[in-house]
Amino acid sequence: MMAGTKILRAASAVVLSSTVLAATTLGAQLAVTTAVEAAVVNRIEVRGNSRVEADTVRSFTQIRPGQNVSEAEQDEVLRRLFATGLFSDVRVSQSGGTLVVQVDENQIVNQVLFQGNSKIKDEQLMAAVQTQPRGAYSSATAQADVEAISGAYTSIGRSDAVVSVTTQQVGENRVNVIYNIQEGDRTKIASISIVGNNAFSDSRLKQTIALRESGLLSFIQRDDIYDEDRLRTDEETLRRFYFNRGYADFRVISSVAELDETQNSYFITITVDEGERYTFGNVAIDSTIPGIDSEALYSELETRPGEVYSAKDVEESLVNLTNSMANAGFAFAQVTPRGDRDFTNRTIAINYVIDQGPRAYVERLEIRGNTKTRDYVIRREFDVSEGDAFNQVLIQRAKQRLEDLKFFEKVSISTAPGAEPDRVIVIVDVVEKATGELSLGGGYTTGGENAGPVAEVGVTERNFLGRGQFIKVSAGFGKDTRNYSLSFTEPYFLGRRLAAGFDVYRSESTSGDYDSVRTGGDVRLAAPITENLTAQIAYNLKQEEFGDNNGFSIPDAAGVSPGTAGYVTTRSTCAVPNPVGNQFNFGTTTPSTAPNYTKSPIINQAICDSPYLTSSISYSLTYNTLDNAGDPREGFFIQGGQEFAGIGGDANFIKTTGKATYFKLLNEEYDVIGQLSSAGGNVSTLGGDDLRVFDNFFKGQDVVRGFDYKGIGPRQNGVSIGGTNYANASAEATFPLPLISRDYGFRGAVFADAGSLWGSEFEGAPGVIGTDAALRASAGVGLIWASPFGPLRVNYAHPFVKEDFDELQEFSFGFSSRF
Repeated sequence: MMAGTKILRAASAVVLSSTVLAATTLGAQLAVTTAVEAAVVNRIEVRGNSRVEADTVRSFTQIRPGQNVSEAEQDEVLRRLFATGLFSDVRVSQSGGTLVVQVDENQIVNQVLFQGNSKIKDEQLMAAVQTQPRGAYSSATAQADVEAISGAYTSIGRSDAVVSVTTQQVGENRVNVIYNIQEGDRTKIASISIVGNNAFSDSRLKQTIALRESGLLSFIQRDDIYDEDRLRTDEETLRRFYFNRGYADFRVISSVAELDETQNSYFITITVDEGERYTFGNVAIDSTIPGIDSEALYSELETRPGEVYSAKDVEESLVNLTNSMANAGFAFAQVTPRGDRDFTNRTIAINYVIDQGPRAYVERLEIRGNTKTRDYVIRREFDVSEGDAFNQVLIQRAKQRLEDLKFFEKVSISTAPGAEPDRVIVIVDVVEKATGELSLGGGYTTGGENAGPVAEVGVTERNFLGRGQFIKVSAGFGKDTRNYSLSFTEPYFLGRRLAAGFDVYRSESTSGDYDSVRTGGDVRLAAPITENLTAQIAYNLKQEEFGDNNGFSIPDAAGVSPGTAGYVTTRSTCAVPNPVGNQFNFGTTTPSTAPNYTKSPIINQAICDSPYLTSSISYSLTYNTLDNAGDPREGFFIQGGQEFAGIGGDANFIKTTGKATYFKLLNEEYDVIGQLSSAGGNVSTLGGDDLRVFDNFFKGQDVVRGFDYKGIGPRQNGVSIGGTNYANASAEATFPLPLISRDYGFRGAVFADAGSLWGSEFEGAPGVIGTDAALRASAGVGLIWASPFGPLRVNYAHPFVKEDFDELQEFSFGFSSRF
């Protein structure tokens, strides 16, 4: 019994001792582990630095003496030091109470050089790369720069450009970074194929998109450069094209661009599903907001039952209804179009439902991506600002306005929650593009005071100093002409949608029957009345000087010829042979001693009385619904106005003019465009003074093609003296030329013109004829070329109704602009 008890006690002692020993060992291990994980740092030692100060390195570690530093905190030190970009390698260790930071410093970039580039300038490439002089060199950054340079070359149509980077040691731990570039050839777009289209031909659809197949003029127009973003934009363009022509089910199934590296060309295939064509069915407006008269809102709609369905008309109706609601005090009214398709009859009924939308306010407009354009230029295109009710329709309208400015490659608008549940942040992201343009052009024009070979140089900036202002300086030179002009427009005068500007010009001409010099300018102000109607008022001032074709010389009263004793050139003593008082003898003979006179004494007297100063105020109204200002297919352009002269100066008259043009797409598939136009004018005296002969209208081919400039109307002895009235009408159809790709921009035309120029206060004077309203008419054909230098046109017109004394010019060449 005693022995068993002793044995049990011994065993218990052993177990207890073991337990104490294990606990002691575990505690020691925990203590050691804790000491390793969070040892106290008494000082930080920096090694390997030569350029960066040790204190600078210590500050980056964010470790202070006396602080316990764990392994995780050492890893954070590594991350912070690498993030500075100053070091190629960093190692952190701890020896006792010392934290050792071993660094290998990055080399400093001495110069960034580009070799082999000619298509993109060094300045442009420097803006594209991140590596900059006096910065730390990073191989990772340099490789990213290689990709950026390759992307820049792809954007200008050189996808096969090869870019590499090397470094050159220049001592003192500095390097030159050299980007070697092999620009390669231009990457062309060999073909653009559209699959699945039946309603519209390939050529018609390809004309609507921005991408173009490579052709003879691609090196000038630069529209055959493939870019994925442009392809996505073209997809949206096709959708709008079809949606606005009744194809509400249209969709782009796929769009693929394949690069053939052997040909260095892209082959683009766009597959579409057109669907059925719809017309508008019943159109209704329903309002759930008390106090809104739905019947009164129908005048705001652009959609009509029976018309071809158009998404654009629906969008414009939404904007009109939304603005009408806001003006009536319903700031949070929300208009939602609900369509009901009738697949059997292929109609879409539209019900515009007006509800009380959520009460949300714009907390702020946040604009990003603009480096040149000022913020306020973007903000002013919004009809909403900070604190206003948020309205998605008005936001989208602002997006369209920003795109119409042509300042940006891309505009996108998104929203983010504000500081409060009823606040919204509107985020505007833009990608800017070049808005300046240097234009050089030349050609030959027939008719007008600028007839003959012409050349023009101009500088245009549509976004001057990022303020959204337009400025243009140009100079034109011809065989017998000189033209200089300066134009400036501020589109938002005084912070409102008032376009204010001025023009200054000088023109010199020594062609025709006499010489002329005109110097003048105007100050103008234009205001939109509605979306399509604009009013403009201007003050105009010009001085005109006329002379014969020998340097503005007129023989004196004695008939002394130039170079003879007694010859006088002073205007105040200007006189002529056979004077009657102070007037010309309106005979039909021209003195042999005045070989440089015109055959018209009326014109001679007017030359003698010059220079003239004309001071006037003018106004005009313009109604414009054209779908495209440069290449219209649908819409009206109507303009009328008056000019009142007599606010000082030498002239006293009222001049009234008007013109109207209507475009209609006659055949969608073949792109046949019809055009009807008419114009007219009248000039009358004010205050009882005589009308100066040079205040008349001088017309010809601009009224009826097939006649010379100043080729119709009243004449004296065969010299045009102008008329006080004119009127004309024209019908024309244009069409793509068969067998010629539309990418070249050629179109044919057939036309017929009729008009007249008549009336003169000199009616009955000797030698004056053609004062009656005799009709002139012609018909002809034309060739139009949308050239890179502007629209050019060649016409052949045959006058089949004319007067014997008219001057003809059946063939004409010049710039195309008839509306």
